Amino acid sequence: MTATTVDDTVSVTVWIDVFGTSPWMAAHQEAQDLKITIYHNPACGTSRKTLAMIRQSGVEPEVIEYLKNPPSREQLVKLIKAMGISPRDLLRRKGTPYDELGLDDPKWTGPELIDLMIAHPILINRPIVVTPREVRLCRPPEFVLDLLDDESAPQE
Repeated sequence: MTATTVDDTVSVTVWIDVFGTSPWMAAHQEAQDLKITIYHNPACGTSRKTLAMIRQSGVEPEVIEYLKNPPSREQLVKLIKAMGISPRDLLRRKGTPYDELGLDDPKWTGPELIDLMIAHPILINRPIVVTPREVRLCRPPEFVLDLLDDESAPQE
């Protein structure tokens, strides 16, 4: 079965499969149904680029501007655990109070570093992308492509 749309200059034919939708439409709908969350800082070029890559895949993610709405301690602990990293691995140095707090000092324990990230959310590196399959710090932004390729590909 086909459906045809005609305007003044172009006739477009869309093939409809036996389920009443085109393969492209099905894949696009799957991408729209995919739940992705990004912990985002709009002032960060890496974060903006990662967000753009997600949107270009056809997914509109939940965007959490974590400087305005920081994660709770419990949420931050879950994110760190899901990424399989240590709290120290999530610390951001540039443009933060990292140096003035002396965070290079190995005396700081994981729970203490988490407390400092809660007190100073700018210390949380970004962007963190959460998908049903994986949670990942997407630095560089191209790290998000692996999440999108696997997640938005049509399932057979």
